[in-house]
Amino acid sequence: MMASPNYGLFVYDGDGSGFGLVGPDGSDDIEALFERYYAERGIPSRPTEFSGRSDYQAFINNDIPAGGLFTGAEGIKTAEQVELWGGTAGISYDPCYHQACDDLDNLSLKALAINADAIAYSVLNYSMNTEPINGVPGKGNFRAPAVEDTLPSA
Repeated sequence: MMASPNYGLFVYDGDGSGFGLVGPDGSDDIEALFERYYAERGIPSRPTEFSGRSDYQAFINNDIPAGGLFTGAEGIKTAEQVELWGGTAGISYDPCYHQACDDLDNLSLKALAINADAIAYSVLNYSMNTEPINGVPGKGNFRAPAVEDTLPSA
């Protein structure tokens, strides 16, 4: 759920500050990593509840840190959210959620690009150092490039 056609850019609330459901220790760091990624790039995001509706629930049930991104399902997009991300208010983020029309034509390429980059950033970050998650210092020294270093040259 990272490229819903009428997307929002949501980060799972691992620290419980938005919805009161706290993930296992380390989930707060995963949330903070994604929030920092978006903030450093000027991309607005909002928290979303760890509701147990996805594959991450098995991790939470086994006290394994979890986190991630969500672009919405059958929930209805608000006018405020349209101001943040575009799209259409009053309809669901994904009108084809769990229906036959939920196929490769039912996605936002913009949301896919944004979230693929955020996920790649998190994978690289945690492949270099998992200390914030499990207390074990990593051997890498990854530092994300400055935003201006990632933009194409004119």
